[in-house]
Amino acid sequence: MKKKSDKSNGGVSEEVVEQREAEQQANGKDSDAAKPYQPEAMVHLIVFKLGEESYGIRIEQVKEVTVTPSVTRMPRTPKFIKGVANIRGDIIAVMDLEQRFGIRPAAMVTTPPGTLTKDISYTLVIEAKDYSIGVVVKEVPQSLNLSVSKIDKAPSFLQDTTISENYIEGIAKVDSRLIIVLDMFKILSAEEIKALPK
Repeated sequence: MKKKSDKSNGGVSEEVVEQREAEQQANGKDSDAAKPYQPEAMVHLIVFKLGEESYGIRIEQVKEVTVTPSVTRMPRTPKFIKGVANIRGDIIAVMDLEQRFGIRPAAMVTTPPGTLTKDISYTLVIEAKDYSIGVVVKEVPQSLNLSVSKIDKAPSFLQDTTISENYIEGIAKVDSRLIIVLDMFKILSAEEIKALPK
């Protein structure tokens, strides 16, 4: 006995149509399984404190981290430039980001009487295309790896309107804390770069 054909399927039997649909579904599953695993994009930050808040810089913008050497003050420089320092034979300007951003320094931790303390700070050496500059931080910077998806774009009202390019790259969420991610190559205006000690 011949099987009845389904005119709506161009004379092809329902069994053949169902078989073709099953093959297409199986092929689709196979193609999905064959797709290579795509790891999530990661970013490596150097994290430090300014005031009471955490800030981060992409590690590719940081040439090195060193204990802050002796700083020589220079006349006719912006207030947030502490002076110049000799770092591995290079004379570079050293910047106080707390003063640059108008951030109140964190409260000093009191120590028992008679305890000897050393006033040690650390300098992140930032090497841009046309200049190098040191950024002073009071605590040992930390290294942090996190996925790019954890960095949200910064709201426009957080940007500094006195600078033509936005230097806040975003805000990273890590557990219960927030880290403000900076683009150090956009921190200074063209006029401020010209005013740096040579």
